[in-house]
Amino acid sequence: MRTARKVSITEFGSADKMKLETIELPAPAPGEVQLRQTAIGFNFIDVYQRKGVYPLPLPTGLGHEAAGIVEAVGDGVEQFRPGDRVAYMNAGLGAYADYRNVPAERLVSIPGGVSDEQAAALLFKGMTAQYLLKRTHAVKPGEIVLVHAAAGGVGQILCQWAKALGAFVIGTASSPEKCAIAKAAGADVTIDYSQENWPAALLEATGGKKANVVYDSVGKDTFLKSLDCAAPFGLVVLYGAASGPAPAIEPEILNKKGCLFLTRPSVFPHNADPAVFRENAADLFAAIAQGVVKASIGAKYKLAEIVSVHQAAEARATQGATLIIP
Repeated sequence: MRTARKVSITEFGSADKMKLETIELPAPAPGEVQLRQTAIGFNFIDVYQRKGVYPLPLPTGLGHEAAGIVEAVGDGVEQFRPGDRVAYMNAGLGAYADYRNVPAERLVSIPGGVSDEQAAALLFKGMTAQYLLKRTHAVKPGEIVLVHAAAGGVGQILCQWAKALGAFVIGTASSPEKCAIAKAAGADVTIDYSQENWPAALLEATGGKKANVVYDSVGKDTFLKSLDCAAPFGLVVLYGAASGPAPAIEPEILNKKGCLFLTRPSVFPHNADPAVFRENAADLFAAIAQGVVKASIGAKYKLAEIVSVHQAAEARATQGATLIIP
């Protein structure tokens, strides 16, 4: 048994519902690895889960991703040994902890050239960008790519990586300040989608051409106009709903807009198979090591400051990735 600290909630609500408790952590069970966590990633889904927007069985831990050092391995674990640097993004809720046991099949090795902090800051967001750019639609040189919310965590990575793949990248954001962030991330053109005529600005920037693929994580505020911005036989990828759920449409509208394709994917099914997960993670880590994907770490907090982490996020007082350092 080892003494460990973890954050848990017994009821949904405000940030102060999270409590840091001390527990006795057992030795790893067969198939498990015990980690000393060195960096924990924060994602806004953590806020939604804490508030009960996405209800969870209570009591529950919070947090989806972290990096750390292997302390011990359970029976049957052969691919990891004490001292290995590893990371995860989908090993069950509970990443807000200094030590924890996780299934070995949900871990990936962190290669040299990638720091623990980079891995914790980029794994969840970077793996989202990876499947969007490589699997949902394999971006090719010369294609026009439209990225909504391009100043956000995933949006910036999409801009960086799509540009490296040779695409012409158009990034949208909700303010001139955020457009500047998207531009710095690699967007060739930025557009303020809070302006009513923003699709016209896209056509002006491209000489009348529409996007081969549209990556839309905004939802309600952008979705219908996203359909207007996709080229004939183009793909609209709805992978989030920051402004609220996208409105329902009749399938026939896809025909009228240019025989469009529409999909609603998510990161976890794309990485449910451990072998595929590790293959995708290796692709991401290579992009990080090569400087294609960069970690913009805006703030670091101690585990005991977890309430402040959530309060800052909800107040939109953060920029870049937020890390929790146990």
